[in-house]
Amino acid sequence: MIKLSGPMLAPANGGAPDSAVVLLHGYGSDGNDLIGLAPHWQSVLPGAMFVAPHAPIGTEMGGFQWFPIDWTGDRVASRQTGVLAARPVVEEFLTDLWNQTGIAPERTLLGGFSQGAMMALHVGTALPADQRLMGIIGFSGAYLPPDGFGAGSLARPPVCLVHGDVDEVVDPNLSAEANSVLSEAGYNVSYHVSRGAGHGIAPDGLSFATDFIARVSKK
Repeated sequence: MIKLSGPMLAPANGGAPDSAVVLLHGYGSDGNDLIGLAPHWQSVLPGAMFVAPHAPIGTEMGGFQWFPIDWTGDRVASRQTGVLAARPVVEEFLTDLWNQTGIAPERTLLGGFSQGAMMALHVGTALPADQRLMGIIGFSGAYLPPDGFGAGSLARPPVCLVHGDVDEVVDPNLSAEANSVLSEAGYNVSYHVSRGAGHGIAPDGLSFATDFIARVSKK
């Protein structure tokens, strides 16, 4: 299987990592994009290592993708099949990270933007109950529930959803739907809409996610 790699930042406190933040970038980008979130969160998680792997598939425009998108056909169908195909690669990356560092799943945050958010949300709720993450953060994404969703055998980490209300790339209603689906299934969901924001991470959305991290990291 493909092994992922990408930029990494050591803990801000200079010690051995006591937690990990894994960041999954969006379509056509790479890990250098989302690793830029680390400075905003290092004060909240000074002992965390941050890693932002490059997705495994290149795009014709440059950058990488977690799965191909059928721009001329059924984008929803390509998203559904793509998320399932890419999931084992992300799961293996997490397993390797935990084995190599000794960091537990419960001390791991999994976040993503756009296509990366779709991966983070799906993978984080597909893990077994004994691999419950500290939390999942999805910026401007959508949610594809895994098989067995709602069953006690799967982990139920807290989830943070952030989306701009004028996003023309990923419909903001997809995060609203994710909030409903997850909340109705008993997940602890923190949901924020950035007013006037497009397909990006607005300052208020970033602050909302930072507050979420501060809460879940203390539990």
